Amino acid sequence: MVAQSQTQNYNVDERPVKSFGTPLPGLAEIADRLLGPRGCLFTFHRAATSGVWETLPNRNFYLNLDFLDALLSYLRRRDWDVVTMEDAAQRIRTGRLARKFVNFSVDDCYRDTYEAVVPLFRRHGVPVTLFVTTGIPDQTLPLIFAGLEDALLTRDSVVLEDGARSLGTTAERRALYEQLAKQWDTPDGPTHYSHFCHLNGIDEHAMHVKHAISWDMLEELANDPLVEIGGHTVSHSRISSLSDDGAMEEIEGCRRRLMARLGVPARHFAFPYGRAADCGPRDFEITATAGFVSASTTRKGLVGPDARTDRLPRITLNGGHQSLTMIDAHLSGMTAVLARALGRV
Repeated sequence: MVAQSQTQNYNVDERPVKSFGTPLPGLAEIADRLLGPRGCLFTFHRAATSGVWETLPNRNFYLNLDFLDALLSYLRRRDWDVVTMEDAAQRIRTGRLARKFVNFSVDDCYRDTYEAVVPLFRRHGVPVTLFVTTGIPDQTLPLIFAGLEDALLTRDSVVLEDGARSLGTTAERRALYEQLAKQWDTPDGPTHYSHFCHLNGIDEHAMHVKHAISWDMLEELANDPLVEIGGHTVSHSRISSLSDDGAMEEIEGCRRRLMARLGVPARHFAFPYGRAADCGPRDFEITATAGFVSASTTRKGLVGPDARTDRLPRITLNGGHQSLTMIDAHLSGMTAVLARALGRV
């Protein structure tokens, strides 16, 4: 049985925008006059309610649901269309953008995508794109960092290789998470995680089920007209590091699995990591050969009528940046210019 949503049920216009800062006076209007109609593709991974978000050891990986709710209301007031990737790609292919638009995509897809994120978009009556890593519902991809975070969040102490470690304040838990996540961010990460689970009596399978989206959940979402499902590889591999055959198997294999399991066309793809070092011209060609009509990166930028649909820019929303001022900076292209100047591409 699929779990039911446990999120707050509030009216879409009840949350005050002022809770998340005041947009810079005049910036949106100036950007609209100078840039005209344009697209902006936002992406994030997980989401949590305000109270939970404050305690999370890896909280920047999550969007605060109240902020996301306020953002969707703000975009409505600013007359931005919220669209699917299919709609965005179609607007780009016409070569002329008639209106401003944004797309929201969720990468990887965890249980909270089903329980919290999609219900919020439903309440607003706007679509959301899910880029699914099929190893998550297939239970072949260990959710190392979700399991680590859960243990550090819910326990008073954990056992490490050098002995027991007491867990006190949120700051201490966050520091230990950052230390271990850095150590485990290697090909040996699953081994480190399994050993950690053994030392602490953690059932890896039960932990996976607690955090992973399931095929049952995805089957339900696939029938929702506001949910678009695309691919995000089989095992969340960095595509640029793979051979031609390996890259094709990650990309095409993901699409085959989604089509077979859900009966969806899976026409759109997003590269894991997604920066310049993570995907390049060869990889863009492979996504097209695999049957995807668009491929998205995480290189910051806005979308104009001359955008390449095989290498679309997306802006990752950092959970710590709960500010409509920052959103206006994204929508004006300012953050993209700064990122390029700093070489963060």
